[in-house]
Amino acid sequence: MLDFIYYPVSWILWFWHRVFGFAFGADNGLTWALAVVFLVFTLRLVLYKPFVKQVRTTKQMQELQPQIKELQKKYKNDRQKMALEMQKLQKDNGFNPLMGCLPILAQVPVFLGLFHVLRSFNRTGHGFGQLGMTPEQNANTANYVFNAADVQSFLSARIFGAPISAFITTPVNELQAFADYGGVPSKLSIALVAIPLMVIAGLATHFNARASVARQTPEAAANPQAAMMNKLALWVFPLGVLVGGPFLPIAILLYWVSNNIWTYGQQHLVFGRMAKEEEAKKQAKLEQRAQNAPKPGAKPVNVKKKPAPTAAADTATDEDTPVASSNGTAKPSKQSAGQRRPAGQKRPGNRGRANQKRRR
Repeated sequence: MLDFIYYPVSWILWFWHRVFGFAFGADNGLTWALAVVFLVFTLRLVLYKPFVKQVRTTKQMQELQPQIKELQKKYKNDRQKMALEMQKLQKDNGFNPLMGCLPILAQVPVFLGLFHVLRSFNRTGHGFGQLGMTPEQNANTANYVFNAADVQSFLSARIFGAPISAFITTPVNELQAFADYGGVPSKLSIALVAIPLMVIAGLATHFNARASVARQTPEAAANPQAAMMNKLALWVFPLGVLVGGPFLPIAILLYWVSNNIWTYGQQHLVFGRMAKEEEAKKQAKLEQRAQNAPKPGAKPVNVKKKPAPTAAADTATDEDTPVASSNGTAKPSKQSAGQRRPAGQKRPGNRGRANQKRRR
């Protein structure tokens, strides 16, 4: 049903097994362990650009928190209007919430695909996803792109005496599949390898979450939803690794550890580049401000010039100037005294009659 996931995962794992098999041997446990680790690195390299988008989206979301709070306060009684305004705000700022979830969503099918492929190297169980094969049938049956010889090579692979497909709670009857390929492993040998990997995976998950929380703004951290997610990432997810570790194959624990190591390094790389970009922008603004500032000792130049008076304004000023009469009193000019009308217009005939009536 999910062959479109299982086959690509099998091909990548098969490729890296062939690469490291030339150096360490096909049946070496280190070969299979490195194949799993580089399967993770291949996926994360493909998802590098979406991860950068996720980081930028998260930062942009933190910057929009004050505006989002204002919208929530303004439209707290109208959820439909609030949703429309939120969409408008996201569209105006080029914000895409899906980009914040894409890297995580893309890793889920790979995790499930790898879990299924690794479990399918040993199909002697009778539980969910098992076929109830005998050890002989299992060893001579291909597993997706891996042929029977590859299945036998995987059963022979050991890390400190533990098969990488085994887990602490592996039923005893399923451990019989390894009898002809290195002997039946003990639960103690499996636990001695799995438990340290569980602890490392849990700690790595916690410190990755702590690094992400430390980069959040106070406004974003104060958001109830963000605060809840921070608690889950800091404590619940790492605890989940410790609780679920006994049910996970050693190869899956290797996947978890290598995935967290990559995430830790990638976060520092991406956030470091973003910090340099912001510093370069600030420096450019400071240089631009320094270029626009007057030099020491120079008089600031007023770039705003007063408009020059027009000829019409000068003519109007001359005509409106009072003219001195012979007896020393000032007479208004013709323009101000007579209030000349434009050509073609007559003086109203009843001008001054109202004043004459009042005088009488």
